[in-house]
Amino acid sequence: MTDLAPALSVAVEAARAAGAIHLAYAGKALNIRSKTTYSDLVTEVDALSEAAIREIIARAYPDHAVLGEEEGLAGLEDASHRWVVDPLDGTVNYAHGFPVSCVSVGLEERGERVVGVVYDPNRDELFTATRGCGAFLNGQPIRVSETPGLTTPALVSTGFPYDASGGGNLTLVARLLRLGVPVRRPGAAALDLCNVACGRMDAYWEFGLKPWDSAAGSLIVEEAGGSVTDRAGAATPYAPMIVATNGHLHAELLALLREEEG
Repeated sequence: MTDLAPALSVAVEAARAAGAIHLAYAGKALNIRSKTTYSDLVTEVDALSEAAIREIIARAYPDHAVLGEEEGLAGLEDASHRWVVDPLDGTVNYAHGFPVSCVSVGLEERGERVVGVVYDPNRDELFTATRGCGAFLNGQPIRVSETPGLTTPALVSTGFPYDASGGGNLTLVARLLRLGVPVRRPGAAALDLCNVACGRMDAYWEFGLKPWDSAAGSLIVEEAGGSVTDRAGAATPYAPMIVATNGHLHAELLALLREEEG
């Protein structure tokens, strides 16, 4: 593995540049339009932020591929390095002035996530991680919580897709609520992952995420001592359903999420 410090610096620069665009346009006319459904929104800020990120990455690493939510994949599919970028995670929140949104910038080296940066400009909170070197919030080390089980109680978050396919997740939410487990739905996957990483949340699950939603945040969770798997327990952030926890209650949550209805 190469020295990751220069790549981390580029990721931080890109995330902060995009975050500055978020703040500059907050509360202004955003040319909001729908993508896949009426509730799947995109604004001019998404495009401006991704363009800024791509420019900074291209200046430092012109031979790296970049996969972004708005512009797709640029560069060779078999490039040894791929950046995975969400220029504005939580667009619906942002478009409504609800201050839960962020920038997510991750780097893969030969398919392994090695750098993760998530920047929340609303709170000026910068989450960072590099493979094998721990996770940090504004330069201070972070760790997942010590909550041992769901009914301690844990604080858990989830999310729902923009289309009508999220009905199945309502069953899982109801399952936890019946146990008395508090469930939240903030609306920005990368921040949900970071909230697990720094111990604000004990667990998080969601269906239908894209790589740009989870690439950076999942590494931050892992480097903070947590676990990120699919529904079957395989270690991956790229699956139809991902589950991120403090590790202590991971098996319990997986069993509950997999439980068949009687």
